[in-house]
Amino acid sequence: MSEHDSKPGTTHFGFRDVPTGEKQKLVGEVFSSVAGKYDLMNDLMSLGIHRAWKRYFVATAQVQKGDRVLDLAGGTGDIAALLRERVGDTGEVVLGDINGAMLRVGRDRMTDRGNVRGMEYVQCNAEKLPFPDASFNLVTIAFGLRNVTDKDAALRDMHRVLKVGGQVRVLEFSEVQADWFKPIYDFHSFKVLPKLGQLFAQDASSYQYLAESIRKHPPQEQLKDMMEAAGFVRCGYKNLNAGIVAIHTGYKV
Repeated sequence: MSEHDSKPGTTHFGFRDVPTGEKQKLVGEVFSSVAGKYDLMNDLMSLGIHRAWKRYFVATAQVQKGDRVLDLAGGTGDIAALLRERVGDTGEVVLGDINGAMLRVGRDRMTDRGNVRGMEYVQCNAEKLPFPDASFNLVTIAFGLRNVTDKDAALRDMHRVLKVGGQVRVLEFSEVQADWFKPIYDFHSFKVLPKLGQLFAQDASSYQYLAESIRKHPPQEQLKDMMEAAGFVRCGYKNLNAGIVAIHTGYKV
């Protein structure tokens, strides 16, 4: 199910329908609330596996020394730090995030790690990227696409800013494939996770939204179709951990 299934003039915010123009603000409030505990949130949501997923995501990306890379919804800099190693001293990583609080956490983290050279930080909306056409060799977005209001517009703009031959990679929670595991996963998402959010971050509602947002995100085949509609070719995906997450890949020709 996607925002295409919402009533005209509305989109989904978790399991609620809200006016399309309000979603960005509501999502912004969630991430401003959780910015300081974002890594803890990811640990709670993924049972700690998100770090391995991110390492695999970057290790299998089409990127080499000297490349210019855009990491959208870059959050606290996990992906950007891994990409920085791949592009080397002659490359550049642009960390983009719509949320100022998240961007500040990411910049401080990267500076603390000694990653200063070759890093740029841009507060930007994935639907309207402030970059010229054909600016990047690789565009990545990890655990961010499901929070974008107009995913089709975001995918089209990712395609626009990619160079010919460039790759887009999307890492996102997806549709669990094993029927036996679905009720266990649902129990964790809707019963355990909000309680953990309340316990560790004093914020049950944000964690409830994040769990719901996963269920409203387009499943694997639908997102593949959306990427093709945005202009990407050779689109495919790889499920990790039975489809809890999937890595989607596409290219610009």
